[in-house]
Amino acid sequence: METTRRFWSETDKQYMQEAIALAERGYGHTAPNPMVGCVLVKDGRTIGRGWHRQYGDLHAEREALAACTEDPAGATAYVTLEPCCHHGKQPPCTDALLEAGIARVVVGLTDPNPLVCGKGIEILREHGVKVEVGLMADKIREQNRIFLKYITERRPWVTLKVAMTLDGKIATADGDSRWVTSPRARVFVHRLRGGHSGICVGAGTVRADNPMLDCRLTEYKNPVRILPDSLASLSPESRIAQSARSIRTILVHTEAADIDRLKQLRDCGVETLACKTDNGRIDLRDMLCQLGAQGIDSILLEGGEELNGSFFEQGLVDEYYFFVAPKILGGREALSAIGGNGFAKMADALAVNIDSIRHFGQDFLLHGYPEKK
Repeated sequence: METTRRFWSETDKQYMQEAIALAERGYGHTAPNPMVGCVLVKDGRTIGRGWHRQYGDLHAEREALAACTEDPAGATAYVTLEPCCHHGKQPPCTDALLEAGIARVVVGLTDPNPLVCGKGIEILREHGVKVEVGLMADKIREQNRIFLKYITERRPWVTLKVAMTLDGKIATADGDSRWVTSPRARVFVHRLRGGHSGICVGAGTVRADNPMLDCRLTEYKNPVRILPDSLASLSPESRIAQSARSIRTILVHTEAADIDRLKQLRDCGVETLACKTDNGRIDLRDMLCQLGAQGIDSILLEGGEELNGSFFEQGLVDEYYFFVAPKILGGREALSAIGGNGFAKMADALAVNIDSIRHFGQDFLLHGYPEKK
């Protein structure tokens, strides 16, 4: 089902690339749905374009059909993800394509959603539409990596972001970390925040920085602030607690948390989430499962060395962004990017597949994924 052709024309590739670019316009707005783009072509002319603009709005196919400049009967639809065939926030896109008389549909990637998962393709084929699957599937899989994990596992995608010096330090011994990287790099971080449903830091980071953890780019919404804090040490006077009624905030704790403090925080508008324990600490897997059940499909982890180390050692990180500034902090007590026990041998170290290196002035960014063993 995934691939029905081995070779594609340059024209097909061109239109699918345009559909992918259209899909990207939905970045930060479609969660927990995927980003999807659609291009309608008839007699060698583009007659309609569309993308899923935000959660609950028209899907890409219906958006493209609504934008058509002429009758789409007989046209080809290039769509990045398999058309849906069920009623959700919107009616089935398969119905819209059939009603419009679309003759051919080129699908980039099959939708793993159990409500779709090949059924949309099958319905179109049963009604005489020529459907071809698999064009630029790898690019689309990369674009929708958050959705693909969430829809199959119901757990959030975890992105670890670190800003560090050349010698791997993220803060001084007393916790000072402002600022490791340049303003240009920090603007990109706010875009990352806008593209994730949640942002996660530990209690130590909150005590040291008293951050807001908001997104300061107006085109994006603020991520849900997620605070693993076993004993509920968050001060009701902190900036996070004081702004909890305007930015959704979830404090994750264990049964050992102080009941009175939890009530104080709830009175500020902070949501509280009780989790299982793992050696006296929050069970991060349980936390992720509970957050996923609430519709949080992705988390940007901006923790300190302890929280980062816990996620890292448990194999819970899906993606890495390492910002490196041309500074050397030195000192044995300065805080490192990843804490925990680490590995005893270099041969056991986790390999990361770096797929891109970007510059932000004098800072540079390494992006990659953990190597699968």
